[in-house]
Amino acid sequence: MKASISACALAAILAMGATATFAQQQPQAPAAPTAPPTPPKLRLKVEIEPAAMALVKAMSDKLAAAKTMSFTAVTGYESPARTGEPLLYMTLSQVVLQRPDKLRVITLGDGPETEFYYDGRTAQAFEPAVNLVATAEAPKTIDAMLLAAYQHAAIYFPFTDVIVSDPMADFSKGLQIAFVVGKSRVVGGVPTDIVVLADQATHLQLWIGSDDKLPRMIRATYMNDPSRYRHTIEFSDWKLGEAAPADTFTSPRLAGARKIPFARPDAPPPAKK
Repeated sequence: MKASISACALAAILAMGATATFAQQQPQAPAAPTAPPTPPKLRLKVEIEPAAMALVKAMSDKLAAAKTMSFTAVTGYESPARTGEPLLYMTLSQVVLQRPDKLRVITLGDGPETEFYYDGRTAQAFEPAVNLVATAEAPKTIDAMLLAAYQHAAIYFPFTDVIVSDPMADFSKGLQIAFVVGKSRVVGGVPTDIVVLADQATHLQLWIGSDDKLPRMIRATYMNDPSRYRHTIEFSDWKLGEAAPADTFTSPRLAGARKIPFARPDAPPPAKK
């Protein structure tokens, strides 16, 4: 949740023509920087409650220890409409992960369905509606692949912080405020502990299962967004430690799809010969 959510962006990615190899390509030099807007300062003093961090650590340890996991993530994110008021867009992602090097994400949403497969050697993004698949050689771990996918193709999963090998490092990096809000029985129909984590860039509210220590919902606001649009992920159908079938991380439909390379949607078009 530390980066802007980019859901169902495959159509734009696939339309680009520049070749990308996740395992080898270096990021392109960034454009000349422009002065970013000054984010508002947190109004609270820096304070990290041990009770809040204990809840986050218990959740992170539970996720990190899982050799396999699957879950459903329903993501809602706001985007400006022509009226000036926010529109709500939603996606539903069905996620299966096997550490250290396998991931499948099937995403439905307010846009085309997308499928993402990673088997430890290759990352493939498939859009069934147009029968296109972008394929690239990938690094040998999920963490490295996720970073490469973002750097080279602007692919970002809003639940990245819960599937990396060390979730605690992601949630605690640069942290300035952490406190316990209280308890709830609303989210997912299970008892949860509500925790707030904040720094100068991000304000997160987490609902963590009181008994199972699993994330049930995350609500994020980005401080450098002048509109303070909100992003929410609700998690369900958690399964940890269940073996995934051997064919989980690929699809027979990929063989018949038209293959094109990965590229960032903001990359310049290839020069004409």
